[in-house]
Amino acid sequence: MSLKKYLQQFSKEQLIGQIIELNVKYKEVKAYYEFSLNPNSNKAKEETKKIIGKCISTDIGAAGPDLKLREARKAITNFKKLSPSESDLADVMLFYAECGIEYTIFFGDIGGSFYDSIVGMFYDACKHIKANGIQAQFMPRCKQTADKTATIGWGLHDALSGYCRDFFDPPEKAD
Repeated sequence: MSLKKYLQQFSKEQLIGQIIELNVKYKEVKAYYEFSLNPNSNKAKEETKKIIGKCISTDIGAAGPDLKLREARKAITNFKKLSPSESDLADVMLFYAECGIEYTIFFGDIGGSFYDSIVGMFYDACKHIKANGIQAQFMPRCKQTADKTATIGWGLHDALSGYCRDFFDPPEKAD
């Protein structure tokens, strides 16, 4: 049975009841409907950045620094599902990379998979920025972010600087 056929067997009141129940049980559903009812992308963006900041934090707790990249990436995925503005999505993606860079500057070299995650998100951000024609708004920030990595190993600076060139520099003219 398809979902559509399944749902057609319920009355309007029953469907409303099911949606309310989903809204109570699942925070992603609640976030979706809250955003749909009051599309305040800035509030959702700030909440997402708060999650990322906690997941890639330089605050040292009792057990040492806490690093939860998967949770931070999931926050971005959930934010993206809300259909925020292209600028807000780019801001959140760059914030992830910036937090990772600050984490590295604070604690020193981390490791390959950590840097792969930072590079991957920076690449996705640059690609998104170019695809949506918002380079003027974000190019300086991207280049500044790449510049901060000049003393970090693992090829991080080369990768981020390369993406800045690839996505933001005008193509060279052939002679």
